[in-house]
Amino acid sequence: MEILWFLLALCMFAAVLGPVMFRRRGGIRQVAPGSPDAADPAAYGFVRQEELDVRMPGPDQDLLDVLDVVQATQNWRAASQLLAGTPKDGELRWQRVQAFAGAASLELVRRPGEGGAWLRNWRSEAPKDAGAAAVHAEFLVQQAWRTGTVGTDDFRVILEEARTVCGEAALLAPGDPVPYIVELAVARGLGYSHEQFDQLWAKIIDRAPGHMGAHIAALHFWCEKWHGSREEAERFATTAAARAPRGSLLAALPLFAVYEHLPEVNLVQGFYQGLVVTKAVEGAMFAVHAARPDDPMLAHVRHLLVLFLVRMERWSEAMHQFVHIDGHVGALPWTQNPDPAAEYTVYRALAVAGYEANGGNPATLPH
Repeated sequence: MEILWFLLALCMFAAVLGPVMFRRRGGIRQVAPGSPDAADPAAYGFVRQEELDVRMPGPDQDLLDVLDVVQATQNWRAASQLLAGTPKDGELRWQRVQAFAGAASLELVRRPGEGGAWLRNWRSEAPKDAGAAAVHAEFLVQQAWRTGTVGTDDFRVILEEARTVCGEAALLAPGDPVPYIVELAVARGLGYSHEQFDQLWAKIIDRAPGHMGAHIAALHFWCEKWHGSREEAERFATTAAARAPRGSLLAALPLFAVYEHLPEVNLVQGFYQGLVVTKAVEGAMFAVHAARPDDPMLAHVRHLLVLFLVRMERWSEAMHQFVHIDGHVGALPWTQNPDPAAEYTVYRALAVAGYEANGGNPATLPH
């Protein structure tokens, strides 16, 4: 009985003392919400959680304006014009196709049978529009992954239809890599053989050899949880990084490979300070510093860097990344969570707390 009382007292002591204990490495003192000592992300000009944009990784005002028009009027013509004016060989077209498809898919989820009518009309009224075909193919892919279960008949039927539409989109725009990039997700879901996948990848490389979005999509296929292994994924990523010219974000691809193989439960002390993680993070930091400020994929890399920098307790570097990405959370790793904005704000709050615990404040963080 004495042991029971001792354990109960010990638990009560820990409950009282726990919130004011410092973390051994990071020096973060936990306090009650609303306490005058609590770190406040708003002091840094960061966006409130409910105002974070979950649709995109970073700003694209032209896209936002068009999405507003299309969804308000259910008229597809503004979307068609925007894609027609977006270069085929860059990252931006791929991101905009994803965004239009995602908008239609979410509409359908919220209003079953009605949502996304503008996309159906676009396809039926402009059957030769390459942009419409690409968006339709991506829409089907997103529907399969959002509503189906991998391996079921329904899942396969939707992806088979997506593959057919990818072929139609490719015929309508021979030099456009986007239809083939969309098909990478089909290949993963349907389980293409390695030979089939290599043939698909060759078509993408012929059209856009340095396409970062395509490399990230292809990396998924080579991961251990899909149709490759940790070694194959690492080889794919490091080979692409080694061949990347200066200024290319492909130098950050090994970090995505590390992320795809993170243990669900980390039992290794110092894992995030280890050589593999540190090397991948430094490669990504180098890529970010060397990239063009307007590179559409830059935000993707910054978002992933934030997760690693926070887990590595590199608070100042994490805060500098938050300055660049805050406001948008439509990217890995947040989109893996049912509530991307909530997951993002947890990491942001940790970074702010760690930054201030080590002497930082809003005045010392340049914007």
